[in-house]
Parts: sequence; C-alpha cells; structure tokens
Amino acid sequence: MTCLAIDDEPLALDLLEDNIKKIPFLKLLKKCSNALEANEFLQSQPVDLLFLDIQMPGLTGIQFLQGLSKTPPLVIFITAYEQYALEGYSLDVIDYLLKPVSFERFLKAVNKAHDKFMVSRMPAPPPPSAAYMFVNSEYNLVRIDFAEVAYIEGLKDYVKIYMMSATRPVITRMSMKSLEDILPGDQFVRVHKSFIVSISKITSIRKGRIALLKEQIPISEHYRENLYRFIDPKNLGV
Repeated sequence: MTCLAIDDEPLALDLLEDNIKKIPFLKLLKKCSNALEANEFLQSQPVDLLFLDIQMPGLTGIQFLQGLSKTPPLVIFITAYEQYALEGYSLDVIDYLLKPVSFERFLKAVNKAHDKFMVSRMPAPPPPSAAYMFVNSEYNLVRIDFAEVAYIEGLKDYVKIYMMSATRPVITRMSMKSLEDILPGDQFVRVHKSFIVSISKITSIRKGRIALLKEQIPISEHYRENLYRFIDPKNLGV
C-alpha cells in the first residue's frame, strides 16, 4: 500500500517514517509538513493511505480531508488532541491515533487499513445469470425457463427449443449464435452446428451421440471439445 504522511511536527514525521518502514506492505511515497503541500502532491500521485495530523496551521487535517475528492484514500488520523476523535470518526476514517503513538497501536491501525484495502480490491461478484428469456413464437411472447430446456435445434433462420414438459417445441426466429450468447454458459453447450444441449439433461454419450429425451443428438468433431470441458472423457464410452 502506498502512503503519505502529513504532520507539521518534524519529530512526529520521523517517527511515522520509522514505523512505516517496519511494515512490509507499506511504502511511504512522501512526507509533508502541511496540508497544502500534500494536496499538491496528491494532484499527480494518488496514494492508498494517508497518515494525517489534525491540528496543523493554515488548513487542518479535517478541512483537508473534507476538501478531497469523492473517493479519498484511506485515512488514519494522528493527533495530540483527543477531543478531535469524534469529529474524525464521523469522516469514516480507519482509525484515530493519539500521540505519542506506540508501535503496537500503530500496527493495529495499519492492519485495519490493510484489511479494508484488500477487500476494496476484490473483484465484484458477477451478476446472477438470468433464469429465463422471452421469445417470439406464433405471435406470442413465450417465456422459456432455462431449467426446462432439454436441447435446441437450429433450422437456418429459426430454432426449435425442446422443453422437458412440453409436447412440441417452441419455434422462434433466431440464429444459433444469438441463442448461444443468451444461454448460461455453465448450463448449455453447443455440440453441433445445429444443436445446443442442456448439460444436466444428458442421459448418456456413446459413439459420438448424446442420448437426451429419447433422441440421439450428434456431436461434431468441431464442437467435441466444448462438451469435454464439462465432462471427463475418461468416463465416456465414446
């Protein structure tokens, strides 16, 4: 984590620097003696964590923090004045350290900052896959529940969608490629230029054909690897 130390007391800055050097995941980019100097530095060099003194001449640490962008760095306040703690916490800072700061207390604060920093860097979970789609069929919008789909057969500009509980397929004008892009990739696999199957509905696979709903769906060489991504070939009698 990159960090910036801001304090108008040289001895306090030196102590901060010494403590930071003891923490493997911290990298001090600069020490500043006032908020204006720090602001100028941050214009060209953003940091992950600020060690910020509150009571400084000119612009206080609180005023400085309030003037930062909508997404300021993580902040640990360091001050000799305990009465500023409540106001500091209202600004959603990581911690408030009272001078003189022991290394044990310093370490506890930076560990809290590091935990929050790591959580912020975690990728957001993917949005849940849709469970259904609507298609135009015979002048109606028909709901297709993916869990009910057994397989799809492509017929030039149309597709037939075979459902587990339906006696006849739903026919709609759509390309196989468009449908392949819509269907959840962890539930359906294209096994032939004319067929997409639901992985969970496969009964057996033998001699290049899939048994499904009493039908035999061909597997083409071009799409064979698509299927093997989901099924261990050692378990197949192909």
